Amino acid sequence: MFRPIALLIFRIWGWKIVDHRPRPMGQCIYLVAPHTSNWDFLVGVCARSIARLKNTKYLGKKELFRPPYGWLFRALGGYPVDRGKAANITDQVVGYFRGMPDFSIGIAPEGTRKQVKTLKSGFWHIARGANVPLILTSFDYARKEVTFSEPWWATEDKDKDIAWITAYFQRFAGKNRPALAV
Repeated sequence: MFRPIALLIFRIWGWKIVDHRPRPMGQCIYLVAPHTSNWDFLVGVCARSIARLKNTKYLGKKELFRPPYGWLFRALGGYPVDRGKAANITDQVVGYFRGMPDFSIGIAPEGTRKQVKTLKSGFWHIARGANVPLILTSFDYARKEVTFSEPWWATEDKDKDIAWITAYFQRFAGKNRPALAV
């Protein structure tokens, strides 16, 4: 229902989707970066609709789900999280994957819109615990592209994986952060 509106918004803004995912794509984690602006939410909701990811949910800080707009974030597929209780979030999301065969989720690995030097590792623990691949999803404001990578599986080496993912996302320009030379 929202897809025609999302397509119109992308056309007006000059954005496009570059999609390398296989079809059909089952359970996965959409790892979305760089996350530098509130505009990322609208870009993400539009991209999710255009790419037909109707079962893909997202995590958001619990403050977003309070009145007066909390109902909207829930209606758009949001799951509120208390960032002070991270260990429980990982277990909860792994449980969602185990209990819902069509479940997928979008996670911003920075955990904030501010510039960070290292990514949070919750997504890695979820991917390993649920045995699901990551789809590296970039919001590139310089090229006006949302890119979905091929599935990428976390290995047993968390530090190496996070370093590789960090380097991957550095080539994309966020709204409030230029791409880094690679």
